Amino acid sequence: MARLADYFIVVGYDHEKTGSAEGLGKIIQRFPQKDWEDTPFPQGIELFCQPGGWQLSKERKQPTFFVVVLTDIDSERHYCSCLTFYEAEINLQGAKEIEGEEESGLIPPAEVFAPKSLVLVSRLDYPEIFRACLGLIYTVYVDSLNVSLEALIANLCSCLVPASGGSQKLFSLGAGDRQLIQTPLHDSLPVTGTSVALLFQQLGIQNVLSLFCAVLTENKVLFHSTSFQRLSDACRALESLMFPLKYSYPYIPILPAQLLEVLSSPTPFIIGVHSIFRNDIHELLDVIIADLDGGTIKIPECIHLSQLPEPLLHQTQMALSLKRLEIEKGFDNIFNYCLQDKEVRAIFLRLFAQLFQGYRSCLQLIRIHAEPVIHFHKAAFLGQRGLIENDFLTKVLNGMAFAGFVSERGPPFRACDLFDELVAFEVERIKAEEGNPPKMIKHVRELAEQLFKNENPNPHIAFQKVPRPTEGSHLRVHILPFPWVNEGRVHELMQEGLARNQSTPPATRVDKKCVVPAGPPVVSITEKGSTVFNSAQRLEVVRNCISFIFENKFLETEKTLPAALRALKGKAARHCLTQELGLHVKQNRAILDHQQFDYIVRMMNCALQVQYVRILFSGSLLSPSTKLLGYNKQNFGWGLMVMWFNLTISKSAMLS
Repeated sequence: MARLADYFIVVGYDHEKTGSAEGLGKIIQRFPQKDWEDTPFPQGIELFCQPGGWQLSKERKQPTFFVVVLTDIDSERHYCSCLTFYEAEINLQGAKEIEGEEESGLIPPAEVFAPKSLVLVSRLDYPEIFRACLGLIYTVYVDSLNVSLEALIANLCSCLVPASGGSQKLFSLGAGDRQLIQTPLHDSLPVTGTSVALLFQQLGIQNVLSLFCAVLTENKVLFHSTSFQRLSDACRALESLMFPLKYSYPYIPILPAQLLEVLSSPTPFIIGVHSIFRNDIHELLDVIIADLDGGTIKIPECIHLSQLPEPLLHQTQMALSLKRLEIEKGFDNIFNYCLQDKEVRAIFLRLFAQLFQGYRSCLQLIRIHAEPVIHFHKAAFLGQRGLIENDFLTKVLNGMAFAGFVSERGPPFRACDLFDELVAFEVERIKAEEGNPPKMIKHVRELAEQLFKNENPNPHIAFQKVPRPTEGSHLRVHILPFPWVNEGRVHELMQEGLARNQSTPPATRVDKKCVVPAGPPVVSITEKGSTVFNSAQRLEVVRNCISFIFENKFLETEKTLPAALRALKGKAARHCLTQELGLHVKQNRAILDHQQFDYIVRMMNCALQVQYVRILFSGSLLSPSTKLLGYNKQNFGWGLMVMWFNLTISKSAMLS
């Protein structure tokens, strides 16, 4: 069981300090007054209550709500829900100036409004529950209901809820409300609501894929918008798309004005700022900027953004495009927007299952330390996947997110989730569905239903009731300031509530541990069940490229060489290379000039490099009698002595 709220804070405008023209905020009251032993009080919370700066207003503004995420020194996140409203105050200095300027002296003093924030700090991520709780406290205050604020705050800070397990928790703060907390089945799976679907709606498929690749390759990503809620949702959505990886760099969905210098830090980050600072952020040269209001992203010229390897990039784009067209044509009317959000997430889950296929076969247990350490053999994985020269996957495997992935998911006996089942048992099904969109959509929907069930495990939701403020209550002329809360009374009621709740047995389901399934072995990402990569067309590319080289058609060679090098990652293409070179040797055409020799060596080096890694890390060794370094010397003219690999030995190495 965990506390629903760790701290309740009242933050207001500081009239005594004039540190800047915009003003400062100060903590008026906090509950409890002493820090919890397991959760220290967050410092600098007043900066995040008004990210745009503490400013007085001459207009009556509606209350606003948003969630700020703070990360402590132990990398634990604290979710700070802020409800901000404005209190009417008399600016005496302004009144004197107006009275001096007006001749009649009959104009009343100007009325200004100062912001005040009610803040709820929690280690749990329940934004809608926190919105309802803070809204209830505000309703009791603004409508002058006959309910004790001390009792509301005490009940809020003493409420205990299960962290996960799919159980439900009904509770009431004591103001005629009835609220329900629904915990997810697995706390390892992100809870997104509709944030992922909204992000794709705001930015589009290609822009979101670019941001997805940017965070995986540890680039800096910055969102800006006029809506704080939109910033929080966008950061949440982008991070959730990384699952099963976890983002380990600075994550600040809403950055206050006083901390804008953080944007110049050398470390990667995911940060959101208000659009009023757009002129300041455009000076950043190494940051990818996403405009949520305009639906555009800006990638600086100095950033080389690595893309997903083919064919995964094409498959992901196609799946997302089919989903978008399906929604536009109205085929998904029976599903709600939340389920569409899960369908998009399911597409990315399938992507990671294909990308990390067979990762467990490359895990190694190192026992030279006092405590065993699980190590991931990156070179073996890249070689067997045929992605040695792919900079995207190389950056992902070298990143901190993947290091955390190995540390968390490396142990062979632990609680398993949806990703473990997918990467172990569904990869072959995913490959078989590549050329069949209806089957692919069916599988996506099956995964989406599991993600939806994780967030909503109980189909029968209890009736909820939360009183709301009277419409237009913030426009009233005479509203008393937020009252001073009796701290002693709150402490007394909190102790009673904690004693009462701790005696209640927890209703939670504990995840069962099991042996993690190993799944299929590591195979080349291009060697699929179909004959796409090893088709006759690919082999023809290799043959044509070799013919162009020996015929001194260098322009055609330059055009076909990249495709030929990609084709050499397949076994059939490497076999074709040795056969074609053998035919040209028999035709006594083995004398090459510099340019021809360079092309041939590049092709042979590519083929040998792929196969060398496979031989080295597959656990098999060539026989000692095999002369891998055997070669014959040929005089290629101009006194140049060049080593020409024995074709028989090369063929043996490539095909073994």
